[in-house]
Amino acid sequence: MNVAYWILAGPLALFYLYSGGIKTVQDRARLRPMMAWVDAMPMPAVRTIGAIEVCGAIGLVLPPLTGTAPWLALAAAIGFEALQTAAIGVHLSRGEREIALNLTLLAVGAMVIWTATTWL
Repeated sequence: MNVAYWILAGPLALFYLYSGGIKTVQDRARLRPMMAWVDAMPMPAVRTIGAIEVCGAIGLVLPPLTGTAPWLALAAAIGFEALQTAAIGVHLSRGEREIALNLTLLAVGAMVIWTATTWL
């Protein structure tokens, strides 16, 4: 299962590292073409979501690599599940029906949780 964890968690961490990174540094005008929901959120909230995504990405990778507190990887994956559940709610409340990426991230996150629990 260790190999399966890395096959799933590696790309998931890269996605959230990129996504969170751009949310923390780019302004609303540059985010808008990719994320229409930023118009409905105050920028401090967008920056906070970005910081959470970056920290979660680090949490998926660093603890298992170092062997220090590997349960943090499980906590990060569970946090991403909560984040995507909330994101789906935001998209649907705004009338946006393009939630395929969110559902995919939710499914991959669930598989990461499953693989992470096998080595805890």
